[in-house]
Amino acid sequence: MIGGGLAGLAAGVALAESGWRVRLFEQRPFLGGRATSYVLPDGEHVDNCQHVTLGCCTNLDDFYRRVGSTNKVKFFDRLLFLDPQGRRGEMEAGFLPAPFHMTGSFAKFAPLSLADKIAIGRVMLTILRTSGKPSGVDSPAGISMLEWLRQQRQTQRAIDRFWRVVLVSALDEELEQTDARFGIDVFWKAFLCNSRGYRMGVPIVPLAELYDGCRAFIEKKGGEVTLRSPVRAIKFENNCVAAVSFDNNREESADAYVFAVPHDTFAEILPPEIALADPAFRNLDKILDAPITGVHFWFDREVTSEPFITLLDTTVQWVFNKTALFGPTSASSKDGDAKSPTAIAKQYLQLVISASYDLLQKPRQEIIDLCLKEVRQALPAARDANLVKATVIKEAAATFSPQPGVDRWRPTQQTSVNKLYLAGDWTATGWPATMEGAVRSGYLAAEAVTRIAGEPKQFLRPDLGANGFVSLWAKK
Repeated sequence: MIGGGLAGLAAGVALAESGWRVRLFEQRPFLGGRATSYVLPDGEHVDNCQHVTLGCCTNLDDFYRRVGSTNKVKFFDRLLFLDPQGRRGEMEAGFLPAPFHMTGSFAKFAPLSLADKIAIGRVMLTILRTSGKPSGVDSPAGISMLEWLRQQRQTQRAIDRFWRVVLVSALDEELEQTDARFGIDVFWKAFLCNSRGYRMGVPIVPLAELYDGCRAFIEKKGGEVTLRSPVRAIKFENNCVAAVSFDNNREESADAYVFAVPHDTFAEILPPEIALADPAFRNLDKILDAPITGVHFWFDREVTSEPFITLLDTTVQWVFNKTALFGPTSASSKDGDAKSPTAIAKQYLQLVISASYDLLQKPRQEIIDLCLKEVRQALPAARDANLVKATVIKEAAATFSPQPGVDRWRPTQQTSVNKLYLAGDWTATGWPATMEGAVRSGYLAAEAVTRIAGEPKQFLRPDLGANGFVSLWAKK
């Protein structure tokens, strides 16, 4: 197993559970890949980027169950939105069955006008009637979500304050660069199909702690986990992987090799003659990356009691109250951006900006100033609070970009090369670049390994089924 991110861990745990001896190699000194956390010099735990799950993420839920992390994620039924005018909007399920479970809160959603809501409702009905597969979006080249919404005669406010807000956060890409199939799928699976699909699960521990059980699980089954071990090359013989090479000319061989690394990393270690021989490898450079920026603020007092907030019409998209989620902590500031070096931080907020292309070249302090201004506009209590310290984390390649037609370039987990398997959210999973997609890829890779070995196992969990009235007419 090459790579200790979610995809590699999911494949490794599944195979170890089914009797395989798994040896997992990770180049970093920790597990979790992009969905992990690290410790600042002053002892503060910081997530690389805020990651969440939804009720419709059945395989991620299954993975957490396998490794004993279910109790480390807290689910919320209410989503809060704030616009610059101070209007609040809440989305939560009421007493009505799906697909009408959010009708009450949507009707009272203050940031949208009646015309906006009618337009949105019309599209929701189209998605509902087609079970998430409306005509005109299934061509190999795809159509952008923005183009499709304009075809559906959406108002600009509905696009900006509803469709964009949900989808840029979910898919890490702007609407004009997002395949409509992915965007439609989000609303079908999370908001329409099942009344529990939208519920948001947020880790209540630093992300690295979600994977504490993975290493122990693999080792308990007789496997090994080796950190700080990047693979440098792949050795091929007669269209079969013979070994993988590490530093100091060390080689390791196995009955199967699962590469759960970013697509560009895999392309770099793949010999040119192998890459050119198979379209599944030859087109990896057509899969592009999308960035996410995380901004971390520590204030000298509480500025919000909400666990998380979505901001509208701002650069900052989400505000997560890490103090409330993790439990009260305090740490003396040792950060150079501290406005009061001796102050004690009383509240820690993490801000998230997905598809943050405009921020990649901006200086760190400029990003902090911009986000601080927006937070103080949205949260009145922050206007009198002192910013004790702040830090910015830019992930230029946080996810793959779900551009129209990208599925043409995503390879399956089983390859044309003997013993060579792939895992990663960028492989063909039917899902975009999410933690659910990563786990699905790992399970699919594990299934391929066991199938080729003549002992097929099923690890992939089915999607969250339709409930309420939807189950009466949803297409099978």
